[in-house]
Amino acid sequence: MSDLPTQLITYAPMIAALAVAGMAAGFLSGLFGIGGGSVLVPVLYAAMGAAGVSEDVRMQVTLGTSFAVIGPTGLRSFLAQRARNAVDMSALQRLAPAVLLGVIVGVALASVSSSETLRWVWVVAAIVMSLKLALGRDDWRLGGALPSTRALEAAAFAIGVLSALMSIGGGLFMVSLLMLFGYPVLAAVATSSGFGPLIAVTGGLGYIWAGWGATGLPPGSLGYVNIPAALVMLPTSLAFAPLGVRAAHGLPKRALELAFAAFLALVAIKFLWSLYG
Repeated sequence: MSDLPTQLITYAPMIAALAVAGMAAGFLSGLFGIGGGSVLVPVLYAAMGAAGVSEDVRMQVTLGTSFAVIGPTGLRSFLAQRARNAVDMSALQRLAPAVLLGVIVGVALASVSSSETLRWVWVVAAIVMSLKLALGRDDWRLGGALPSTRALEAAAFAIGVLSALMSIGGGLFMVSLLMLFGYPVLAAVATSSGFGPLIAVTGGLGYIWAGWGATGLPPGSLGYVNIPAALVMLPTSLAFAPLGVRAAHGLPKRALELAFAAFLALVAIKFLWSLYG
C-alpha cells in the first residue's frame, strides 16, 4: 500500500489523457455519427505503451478496449438521434446483417494479424478518411436513393470488416455511403449512429474471445479488452455524446471536419513513425 501514492502520481497523466479522450470520443460520436474509435485508438495505443504492454498484443488490446467504450457511447448517440426521429430505420435494418457479418470476419482476421499489420490498416484508412473529410463535398452523389442491388450490402460488409480491424463504429464510412445515395448530412449522421452499437458489441465480444488466454495482457483484461482503461473513459464519453448530437443539429460542421481531418492525418503519421521510427 505504501507504493499507492507513487503509482497514482505515475499514472495520473495517462488517466487524465484517457478521460479527455473519452470526452472527445463521446462528442464526435454524437456530432458525426461515428463511434469515437478514431480518437480512442491512438490515445489508447500510447497509454498501453506507457503502461509497458507487450508490443505483441498492444494493438489488439487497444482495439478491443476501444470497442468496450464506443458501444455504450454509440448507443447513447443513437437513442438521442432516434428521439429526434432522425434515423432511417429501414436502411439500418437492411444493412445491419451485412455489417455484422463483416465485423465477425474482421475480428477473425485481427486475431491472426500482427500488430504491425493492424497499424498499417490504420495508416491507410486514416489517410483515406482524412482526405475524404478535407476534400469531400456534400453534393457528391451516385444516386437519389439506396440501390436495390446487392452491391450495397457488399459495401456494408466491407465497412464491417474495416470497422473490426480498426475498432471504429464505421460512422465515417457509413455516412459517406449514405450521402452518396442522396441522404442529407444530418439524416446520414443519424442513421449511421445506429450501426455503431451493433459493431461495437459484436466486435468487443469477438476481441474478448480472440484474446482469451493470450500472454502479455495488462492486468484487468478480459481477452483483448482492458476493463480499467475502459472504465476510465466510459463516464466522460457517455456524458459528452448528447452534447455532440445537440451540436450536430445546431452548428456548421465544416471547420470541425477540417480539424478532424488534420487529427486523422497526424494519427497516420504517428503510426507510420511507430512502424519505421
